Amino acid sequence: MQKLNKPITKPSCSHFSSGPCAKRPGWSVACLDVASLGRSHRSKVGKSKLRELISRSRSILGVPETHHVGLVPASDTGAFELAMWSLLGERGIDLLAWESFGRDWVSDVTNHLRLNDLRIFDADYGELPDLTLVNFSRDVVFTWNGTTSGVCVPNGDWIASDREGLTICDATSAAFAMSLPWEKLDVVTYSWQKVMGGEGAHGMLILSPNAIKRLETYSPPWPLPKIFRLTKNGKLINGIFEGATINTPSMLAVEDALDGLKWAEEIGGLKALIARTSANMSAITNWIDVTNNFSFLAKNPTFRSPTSVCLEIISPWFCGLRDVKRGEIVKDLVDLLETEGVALDIGAYRDAPLGLRVWAGATIETHDLEALFPWLEWALVEVGAAHAAF
Repeated sequence: MQKLNKPITKPSCSHFSSGPCAKRPGWSVACLDVASLGRSHRSKVGKSKLRELISRSRSILGVPETHHVGLVPASDTGAFELAMWSLLGERGIDLLAWESFGRDWVSDVTNHLRLNDLRIFDADYGELPDLTLVNFSRDVVFTWNGTTSGVCVPNGDWIASDREGLTICDATSAAFAMSLPWEKLDVVTYSWQKVMGGEGAHGMLILSPNAIKRLETYSPPWPLPKIFRLTKNGKLINGIFEGATINTPSMLAVEDALDGLKWAEEIGGLKALIARTSANMSAITNWIDVTNNFSFLAKNPTFRSPTSVCLEIISPWFCGLRDVKRGEIVKDLVDLLETEGVALDIGAYRDAPLGLRVWAGATIETHDLEALFPWLEWALVEVGAAHAAF
């Protein structure tokens, strides 16, 4: 294979990590209001900041007033574990998994909650289970977007409106980048560090009236740690959804999250965030259509994620190598791109098939992606030549 000329133009921002994700365009720590730092989160200013974060999040996402929106510990993982440990066990469960985090939820329900009435719908990376088989008289646990597989559910049409069980949805990497049908979702969790590029440590929990009813009428048979408790004396602790958090939040992280929400409002809200994500996905698709070296891991475009875009290398010389050699080449490719200051943290997730993962959410500029593509082509040839692979 003939070597390529080294590209000249680099992305203005090389942050293509799938979490924590790139900050909004123009972000600077100097943009953050630090008045709440060093203050108690229970002070007047602290509570007002937390209430503002909840209110702005609700407004941008279009969450109906019937739903409760709260801030909980431990990022999306903590929020989702809280939901499962607090709500599951009242009836049978359908568990959907097509990537590593969905499989984590399956493992937790099976091995730690040790529930028995389970149906597991599993699919390989790049694929989606048959959603028509889901039984909505049962509780349904699923990820909206498979961050490590590049696969997302296409819409909410497959979810029954007259369901008897709860739909418990891990929506991180989807919230703020995709349209979520709130009338069909009973529990939604996400984290700040994905689409909005915020800091980690805290998660968001959104509950429908049906989820609240379950919390107030059902007590799981296992003990709940303090950071998982949403009720007291059989009633929802409303303060959690009004700025009185379960544990102490980082007010600096709160200020950063507020900065991202204000930016989203300035550019046009959820519609603009989705449009930016869609434009990025179109740019990647246009490139994939003409390259002979890279392809989407998810072959079906109807369930291809537009945020956590997972790519595989399809060059014939690469595919003909032993697994160990291909792994070395991908590692060196990722390292070379980082050394050149072109792309940071774009290796596939550790449990996922060998390849790359490029974040394309709303904080990414389309022109940065377009600048990245020639570098991917160049770096692959450079690393292949260094390994005498062709």
